[in-house]
Amino acid sequence: MTKLSRSLILGSSILALAACGPDEIASPGTGGNVIINNPTPTPTSTPTPTPTSALVTPANGCPTIADAQGLADEGTITGPEGEWRVCATPQRFNTSSTLPRVPGLLYRLNGQVNVGTDGGAAPDASDGLSDTDVELTIEPGVIIYASGSSFLNVTRGNRINANGTAALPIIFTSRDNVLGLNNADSSGQWGGVVLSGRAPVTDCFQPAATPGTVSCERQVEGAADPAFFGGATDDDNSGSMSFVQIRYSGFVLSGDSELQSLTTGGTGTGTQLSDIQSINSSDDGVEFFGGYVNMKRLIVAGAEDDSLDTDTGVKANLQFVLVAQRSGVGDGIIEADSTNGLEDQLPRQNTTIANGTFIQRKDNDQAIRIRGGADYGLYNTLMWDASASGTACIRIDNTQTVRSADTGLDDVGPPRFFSVALDCATDFRDGSSVTAASAESLFDAGTGNNKSYTNTIVNGYLNGTSEDGFADIFDVTTLGSFFEAADFIGAVEASNDWTQGWTCDSSAISFGNNTGNCTSIPVFN
Repeated sequence: MTKLSRSLILGSSILALAACGPDEIASPGTGGNVIINNPTPTPTSTPTPTPTSALVTPANGCPTIADAQGLADEGTITGPEGEWRVCATPQRFNTSSTLPRVPGLLYRLNGQVNVGTDGGAAPDASDGLSDTDVELTIEPGVIIYASGSSFLNVTRGNRINANGTAALPIIFTSRDNVLGLNNADSSGQWGGVVLSGRAPVTDCFQPAATPGTVSCERQVEGAADPAFFGGATDDDNSGSMSFVQIRYSGFVLSGDSELQSLTTGGTGTGTQLSDIQSINSSDDGVEFFGGYVNMKRLIVAGAEDDSLDTDTGVKANLQFVLVAQRSGVGDGIIEADSTNGLEDQLPRQNTTIANGTFIQRKDNDQAIRIRGGADYGLYNTLMWDASASGTACIRIDNTQTVRSADTGLDDVGPPRFFSVALDCATDFRDGSSVTAASAESLFDAGTGNNKSYTNTIVNGYLNGTSEDGFADIFDVTTLGSFFEAADFIGAVEASNDWTQGWTCDSSAISFGNNTGNCTSIPVFN
């Protein structure tokens, strides 16, 4: 998304949202009708659920949770799968609590729902705030829905423990999805999930603050109860999320301010993220503001702005990333930058992606845009332009983005491309201060790159013979201990389809009918 034209919940002003990019937060999309028998839960299995004709029946009541506020029994809601008991959460969890999986029961987010009370930018009480140490645990198979401006925010000093399994994913979705009203293009029906941490960020809310320090914070905007993120704790821990679907988020809060499916703000290295699917976010698929993000197995399907948006000094390592746009919908696959005019604020963004499959289906200026002094690396990755009229693969902007490495400026040098395959009618285009020829020379400076590639993708996402047998593979284990060895390009190896069981099918990408359609709500008995 463009930094000054799209939505953001994380802004630099209390009264006004800065538009897209470093000053924004965005969202996902729409669902339908599927009933699935409950296989034996195990994170390593690849189940093939068998549909049944039985409709869901409502649970007898709401479970008891540790928080004394309890859950509000709101009666039932009826959709194509049957009748569900609805239990509304408190607007703030003040005590560590567990949301258990109960057959025939859905949880509802009641407005802006905070996990704990913000403990401030410092991990101690030196900033006048103390941690509440609240952890929200969500059991495998739990389904949580919301509507309008409702969203979930994990505040600083508190944690989420939302770890599903391949057989029992956790699903965040919309009320319309539950009612069976969604179609292939539904989106923007609720807020999303926000993780607010206290790792370093730039573009401070406080004009006089020093970026990357405990005095530098940013704001999650558009909420009745403003929330902040940022600080100076590299190893901060906002909890863990895995085997999670986030559907139909990105509600427009006001003007150009909207949330995306998953937003991280200043999360630290203690936060654990993997196996996450974003479906039909009305803004970015995911957006990472500052801090640290380490994630494997990320799927972004059908985002309506940029699929992967990174800014304000984030240090991100991503491996096995599958991005597919809906036909004629969306902006770029990647937008990476810093705030205009603040390109040299520290820490500088440094994002590394290994084993990506990027499928562009919208005629646009470019599929990948790197600018604003961002450091960026792509390794063992396939970029496929499947748009109707052709979209350039890569655009690079700003001299700060392509200058030589300078450790004093936290700068690792120009964008890195190694073992990257481009299947595009136009590979490069001119950017601001960086020509297409200059971008191409940076690409050519890497090893193993192929500008004349023809993909052999199978079933719309799965590696074919050319991807699994790519001639020159970069050893990504040399990039750091986070990355695991993979002797192929692209996100999903033919012999190891990690998408199976926990995902849902959409118009952007389909994984097979054993996963269910995103327009339906699975019934886990």
